[in-house]
Amino acid sequence: MAGRSVVVGVGHYLPERIVPNSEFERTLDTTDEWIRTRSGIERRHFAAEDETTSDLATKAAEAALEDASLSADDIDAIIVATSTADLTFPSAATMVQAQLGMTNGFAFDIQAVCAGFVFALSNANALIVSGQAKRVLVIGAETFSRIMDWTDRSTCVLFGDGAGALVLEAQEGEGTAADRGILATDLNSDGRYKDLLYVDGGVSTQSTGHLRMQGNQVFRHAVEKLTKTAETALDRAGLSSADVDWIVPHQANIRIIQGTAKKMGLPMESVVVTVQDHGNTSAASIPLALSVGKQRGQIKQGDLIVTEAIGGGLAWGAVVLRW
Repeated sequence: MAGRSVVVGVGHYLPERIVPNSEFERTLDTTDEWIRTRSGIERRHFAAEDETTSDLATKAAEAALEDASLSADDIDAIIVATSTADLTFPSAATMVQAQLGMTNGFAFDIQAVCAGFVFALSNANALIVSGQAKRVLVIGAETFSRIMDWTDRSTCVLFGDGAGALVLEAQEGEGTAADRGILATDLNSDGRYKDLLYVDGGVSTQSTGHLRMQGNQVFRHAVEKLTKTAETALDRAGLSSADVDWIVPHQANIRIIQGTAKKMGLPMESVVVTVQDHGNTSAASIPLALSVGKQRGQIKQGDLIVTEAIGGGLAWGAVVLRW
């Protein structure tokens, strides 16, 4: 027998305001066709002025708890993956904890930019497998609209706001790849690539800053590193691409998603794609896609899922799990 971290609930939340590509045509030298062709993005959601990352995270958490038929009192820990927390401190996770009315357990944030949810899942799994928590609420939530340079057409059209959440629960498995739950993880980072994707401000430099990206360079690293991390995680689980039912990738760019699937030898029919509707929601994109994939009837219990992401750092990783 082996302890496994099994997904027992999933949910998401998107702000009300939908921003189609055409809205950018008024202020930037760009077109709907240009954005669509290069990124696959058609629209994205932007948070309302009074809506914060913890607000989005709380709504996604409530949806996941409802899906799991659990209450906040049943949760031991909350991990929020975000690069856009409400305040410098305390963590967005403790704010979610308060909004959910949860007075026990512990809560903290993880910051690995777009790879944040993969890092959070891996950490949640470690807490469960080591016996430090029985149920963990793992949330990805972002308000990237707050760090955009609205004059930079190469970046501001790519990102959106949103949140997704999973409830992980300790369950016994046989210790084989047929078990439900997280079967393997792989995490990586290389700080030498900081200049490819970063925000040019922060607490220590006393400014909020804007997102800066060398898109072509990020693309070059993305397909190669995402394929490798997914294959490493599958190998650790004693599985291969042939066993995969669904790739649920970080939703950054349709070309990266297509390139990674092709390198893994999997058809696009096996990929959950939401980038057209949400844009790049950074750490929120994978849990959002998992929730939407379940809603659509794509993801079903017993399916083998590989989820992978790369973001600023550079930081990248993958998780293999059976739903």
